[in-house]
This record gives sequence, structure tokens and C-alpha cells, in this order.
Amino acid sequence: MRNLIGIGIVAVVLIGGFIFRDFLSGNAAELKVGDCFDEPATLDETVEDVQHHPCGDEHDAEVFFIGDYPGGDDAAYPTDAEMEAWVTQACFPAFKSYTGKDFETDPDLGIGWFQPDESSWDDGHEISCYLYRLDGTTIKGSQKAA
Repeated sequence: MRNLIGIGIVAVVLIGGFIFRDFLSGNAAELKVGDCFDEPATLDETVEDVQHHPCGDEHDAEVFFIGDYPGGDDAAYPTDAEMEAWVTQACFPAFKSYTGKDFETDPDLGIGWFQPDESSWDDGHEISCYLYRLDGTTIKGSQKAA
């Protein structure tokens, strides 16, 4: 009987964590496509956590693409210019697929991204691209095309 109680408690914790995930602060590296969150106040330093929100609530940003930087495990840490070139090549088309809009002609939305810092680059090269409003106002609702 004690084992069943333990299993029940674990199940409640896991289900509760899943249900309330949209309201929790979480690791920026664990964002998924379609996640909405508040953009950190400063992007000039390492970002570890972001505040998740249901996309129906006001939020700053929405993840629309996650991809691996090319070169495999041996890829050197990219320069700013190399990363910007990769974002242009990978995230711009993904923006259109996700939103139905052409990034280069959309006057309202910008693209940002999270990348591992140099000290964690050897742990993986996953880049999360997100959209945000250029005028700094919040978004309400998903920007995903219907």
C-alpha cells in the first residue's frame, strides 16, 4: 500500500508540473517550439531562466524554431557573424513556416535567439529562435499560423 501512495504522490507532482509548466520559470535551454515566455531584461549576459506564460496570456516572446548549429560535436564556438549568418539561413525560413509571414517584410516582429555560451558549447549546439514585437509591447496569443 505504501508503494501505491508513493506512486500516487509522484504522479500528482509530475501531472501538476506539466499542467502548471506554462506558469513556471524554467531553464532557457529547455524551451520548446510554441513556448511563450518573457524575454529577459538584459540579453548582454548569460540567460539561464525565463518566465513561461500560456500563449493566451500577455508575454514578450514565442519560440518558433529549435535547431542544431552545424558541424557536429567538433564545431568550434561561432563568432557573432557566423551565428548571425546561421540564424539568417535557418531561422528566417522557419519564421515564415511558423507564422505564415515573411520576416524581411513583417514590420512588427523581430527574431531573437538563445545559444549556449562558450563554456557550455561542448554540451550541445542547440539554438532556440524566438519572435518578439519590435516596439517592445507584449504579445497576447500565439503567432503560429492557423
